[in-house]
Amino acid sequence: MTSSLLRPRGRVRARTAPMGIAEGSTEPTRILDWRHPGVAELVSGLGTTTASAPENAAEDQVQALRRAHRWIAEAVRPVYSVQDERPVSDVLRRGRGSCSQRLAVLESVARASGVATRVRGLVVDGTFWYPRFPRLHQIVPDQVLLAWPEFRIDGLSPEGHPAAPWLTVSELFGDLGELSGAPGGGFTNAGAETLFEALSRTAIDWDGSTACPSTGAPCDLSAHVLGDLGHFDSRDELFARHGQTLCGMARLLAEPVLGRRAAGA
Repeated sequence: MTSSLLRPRGRVRARTAPMGIAEGSTEPTRILDWRHPGVAELVSGLGTTTASAPENAAEDQVQALRRAHRWIAEAVRPVYSVQDERPVSDVLRRGRGSCSQRLAVLESVARASGVATRVRGLVVDGTFWYPRFPRLHQIVPDQVLLAWPEFRIDGLSPEGHPAAPWLTVSELFGDLGELSGAPGGGFTNAGAETLFEALSRTAIDWDGSTACPSTGAPCDLSAHVLGDLGHFDSRDELFARHGQTLCGMARLLAEPVLGRRAAGA
C-alpha cells in the first residue's frame, strides 16, 4: 500500500475554487532559469530561435520543440530524482533528471525561444508507479503531483486541438487519436521508458478522451488521476501553492539514492 506520511503536511491538493485563466509566460523563473549561460548555450545549439515566415511559424515552433525533446531524451539521463524545484541549469550540469525535471528543460527551451508555457497540475495515484518499485510499495507516496506542460503556439489549427492555441505536451508529436493507434501499445510505467520518452510514441491521455487498442497497455490514464488542480502560469507557482510530491525530510533522505538511480533499474 502507498504511504501518506511522505506528503507535505498541511497541503490540501484540491481545486477548491475557480482559478483565473493562466496566460503562461516566456519569462525566466527560479526553476526555468533559461537566462543561465548553460541553458542559453543549449538553446543556441538547438537553433530553436530561428525566425520563420508567419505562415510557417506554428509548424516550425512545434518542430523545434520536437527537436529539443529528442535532444533532452538522449542527453539527460532519466533518474528518479525527487527535487521537482531543481533549476534547469543544475539539471543540465548534472546531465540527469526526473521526468518532471526533463519536462522543465523542455519548457525552458520553449520560453527562451519565445514560446509561452504554462502547466496543468494533476494529482496522480501513487499506485501508478508500483511497476517501478515492485518490492517497495510501502514507500511510494499515495499522491504524486505532476506538472504537465502546455505551449502557446499561435496559429495552431483548432482542428484536432480543441485547446488551441495551447498545445499540451501530450500532443507534441501528434494528436492523441493518431498516437493511440501507433504500434507498441500505451505507457506501462515499467522498464527504462519514462513518461518523457513515451509521449513521443504513444498517447498519454489524462482525460479519458482517447479510444485505445484493446490489446497492450492502455493509453487512457484517467483512472489514475485523483485530482485536477487547473492551470498555472509556471511550475514554480504550482509547487509554491501545493508543495512538491514529497515533504522536505523525505526529499532530503531519498534524493542521494534516487537522484542517481537510473529509471528502470
